[in-house]
Amino acid sequence: MSFLRPSDEPSVAVRQLSRWLEADTPDPLLIETSGSTGRPKRVVLPRRAVLASVEASARRLGETGRWLLALPSSYVAGVQVIVRSLVAGHEPFVVDGLDVGRAAAADHRDTPTFVSLVPTQLHRVLGNPEQVAALARCHTVLVGGGGLDPDLRRRAREQGISLVATYGSSETAGGCVYDGVPLDGVGVTLGVDGRVRIAGPTLFSHYEGDSELTAASLVDGWFLTSDAGRFDEDGRLQVLGRIDDVVVSGGVKVPLETVAARLRQHVLVQQAEVFGVTDPEWGQRVVAVVVSTADDAELRDWVGLAHPRSWAPREFHRVDDLPLLPNGKVDRQAVRAGL
Repeated sequence: MSFLRPSDEPSVAVRQLSRWLEADTPDPLLIETSGSTGRPKRVVLPRRAVLASVEASARRLGETGRWLLALPSSYVAGVQVIVRSLVAGHEPFVVDGLDVGRAAAADHRDTPTFVSLVPTQLHRVLGNPEQVAALARCHTVLVGGGGLDPDLRRRAREQGISLVATYGSSETAGGCVYDGVPLDGVGVTLGVDGRVRIAGPTLFSHYEGDSELTAASLVDGWFLTSDAGRFDEDGRLQVLGRIDDVVVSGGVKVPLETVAARLRQHVLVQQAEVFGVTDPEWGQRVVAVVVSTADDAELRDWVGLAHPRSWAPREFHRVDDLPLLPNGKVDRQAVRAGL
């Protein structure tokens, strides 16, 4: 079976996907996951799944237009930016060096503009008034690829930026849940262990070369994600972190992503990741790697104000910056290796 592997060169990927959209019987896309939390997987996406996602996204946003490409073109989020723009009749505009302002200014047509970012990119852009003004002129800024901290969202909205937080993966043809609400046609349930399960027309067909993983991940038409979640009082999905990102430390279950999210809300914390490290006394010792000037006691107290004190990291490592993967996500494998 042959596949189309989108190029990591944006201009090439645009040409590839343009031909792919026009083909009578196109090969499915082969998308390799980032491997930010484990080994990369090779996800096979038929065109019907990608287009189902594009159409459902347009219905939810209530408009179509030209997209700014600020994400790698070989990953699913970048592919979706290109395809959404092409389906709307516009070639996407490539953003160089996160200069959203320059990219937006280059298009003077009266066409709605959209952009998709990961939280790290949004955080960096918010420090530049010119870039903030450009984002505020966009119809919608989709933010996915990781949890969106409430404080980051508040800061963006206070500056007039229309944000939508998305949840999804390569296996779901990108974001399929917008601000906690599934797109039309997408089903979301939780397993008995809290695992998020997704169904609908945007699902992948299989993992290339891994039938065992495919059988374990696609069960009775549902994709079993690696994420834990819950529904809030309004019925919106809240993703709590990876299902395996819960460690037992001193007999207490600690959800690592929840602790990391709390740390990121501190005014003196720019970035934070939390891990469980084998410990002879505690079983697993909770360790945080942070870009911060706050001292350990202050950060422990900060976690303890919102969660059980026993969740607070026992150890903090400070770094100047966290390494990133090409798609803008934190390279957690590299951070862990540094421990």
